[in-house]
Amino acid sequence: MAQFHPPRDIYTGRGCRESVGEKAAALGGRRALLVSDPGVMSAPAAEDVRSALRAAGLTVFTYDGVTAEPTVAMVEAGIRDYRSNDCDIVVGLGGGSPMDAAKAIAVMVSAGEVSLPSFEGANKIPPGRPPLICLSTTAGTGSEVTPFSIITDQERDVKMLIASPELLSDASFSDPALGDTAPLRATIYAGLDALTHAIEAYVSRRAQPLTDDLALSAIRRISASIVAACSEEPHWAARDEMTLAAMEAGLAFANSSVALVHGMARPIGAIFHLPHGLSNAILLGSVMEFSLEAAAERYASIADALGCHVAGMDATEAARLGLDRVKELTAALGTPTLRGAGADPDLFEESVPKMADDALASGSPANNPRVPTADEIVQLYREVL
Repeated sequence: MAQFHPPRDIYTGRGCRESVGEKAAALGGRRALLVSDPGVMSAPAAEDVRSALRAAGLTVFTYDGVTAEPTVAMVEAGIRDYRSNDCDIVVGLGGGSPMDAAKAIAVMVSAGEVSLPSFEGANKIPPGRPPLICLSTTAGTGSEVTPFSIITDQERDVKMLIASPELLSDASFSDPALGDTAPLRATIYAGLDALTHAIEAYVSRRAQPLTDDLALSAIRRISASIVAACSEEPHWAARDEMTLAAMEAGLAFANSSVALVHGMARPIGAIFHLPHGLSNAILLGSVMEFSLEAAAERYASIADALGCHVAGMDATEAARLGLDRVKELTAALGTPTLRGAGADPDLFEESVPKMADDALASGSPANNPRVPTADEIVQLYREVL
């Protein structure tokens, strides 16, 4: 038996952000905490969101303290703002970091005196959160449609994966216009994140027919659009396609799970503070090569979705063509090695055993077609250094 859980309402298409106020009011919102970051809040589209909320009769309070990968401290600051302003709805606006923080704030404001780390893992959050809306400003994370929040516990240097139906938004908005002014590197990392989501959702041991269709559709869109969408003079139709693909990939991995790449990427982010999409891109080719023979038919289907000419090939040959295409895309978008991204080699050597243990502890590697040992994860980390 397979189950599929999307948000209650999903809005897509350029301009859909203009409906956010109407939806917030319908959910009973009167005093909204808008959770974001300074960069997003300085963009014109952010004022569109605030204006739409105000036009529907809501008072809007802004918390823009999510300045990097979200931490427990950032969430706690947002909770204080929510309570001090007597808010009754949370609106997350941004990439994965603000949306993940918004989700965590929403569930914590009604959780009493428990700490956020107590919710690490799956299905530990009690029901009863206030209404939650997520608007994505990057075509990548898919966080607007997932029941996950990734929050760094700085005391342990661990990126916590928190999973619960309570983290699914009541309404998600995937409006390409919200990302039109995003920095180019952020757009690239987000697009590579979406590609990783789609690939891992398709090869996951928990894949199902609905997630397969969404994942392959996302891969087709990304392969055809990502380079144009990430050019210095972007092709707006390509960015529209990437926004839709990121949402499809989010729905796919939300219901089939990610796998080894994500399990290994979280410790990289926690220790070296690299953007999540960049961490994924650094790992993707090596992890695919490690996993390929355990699911050659699946990787062959990915190659076909990537636009490779695989007719007449056996599965392994086709799969390797897909691997080459992924390496070509990541290279074309400037993906460095881990060292090239700024990771200190000495800190790497000191941290790599813990990184491998933390990757396994996340649970994601268990969904991989080839389940690795800790030693194999260490070797994969060394390959991408």
